Amino acid sequence: DDEDLQVEDLCREVGLSRSQFHRKLKALTGQSAGEFVRTHRLQRAADLLRGGYGNVTEVAYAVGFRSLSYFAKSFRQQYGASPSEYLRRSR
Repeated sequence: DDEDLQVEDLCREVGLSRSQFHRKLKALTGQSAGEFVRTHRLQRAADLLRGGYGNVTEVAYAVGFRSLSYFAKSFRQQYGASPSEYLRRSR
């Protein structure tokens, strides 16, 4: 939920250089660090929407997105539906 979370923060937390972290994460998940963080945020957003946490705007901010348009675009790419459509379908 930390919108200021940076890859460098993750590297520091796990005690690896940025290049080592990228290599290991790519080998384990097939994703770059940025993709991994975005995917995790979107998965959390989908969980919150299904669980009735709040409206789309509240969920977007709760999982760390600053831009609602970027959240909606990313969500649609991952789930094939806008957050609003996903919310309606999950009810």
